[in-house]
Amino acid sequence: MQVDEQRQRAIRRLSKQRAYRHQVGHYIAVNAVLVVIWALSDRGSFWPIWPILGWGMALLHQGWKLRHPLRPFSEAEIQAEMDAGNGSIH
Repeated sequence: MQVDEQRQRAIRRLSKQRAYRHQVGHYIAVNAVLVVIWALSDRGSFWPIWPILGWGMALLHQGWKLRHPLRPFSEAEIQAEMDAGNGSIH
C-alpha cells in the first residue's frame, strides 16, 4: 500500500471519528432537552426513553463499526470471485 493511500484512509477514519463524536454530542443535547420537556410537563410515563434507546442503539452500532472496521478485499479474493462468476448464469 502506498503512503498516499494510507494517508487517505487515515483521513477518512479520522473524519468518521470526528463525525461520530459530534453525533454523540447531539444525542446528549437533544435527549437532555427531551428529558427536561418531560420533567416540566405532566410527568406521565417516561416517553423520552424511546428516542434515547432507539438513537442510542444506532450510535452503539456505528461506534462498533468504527472500532471494528471491515477489512478491504484482497486481490486474491476479488480474483476468486471474478473467476467464480465467469461460469454462472445471472
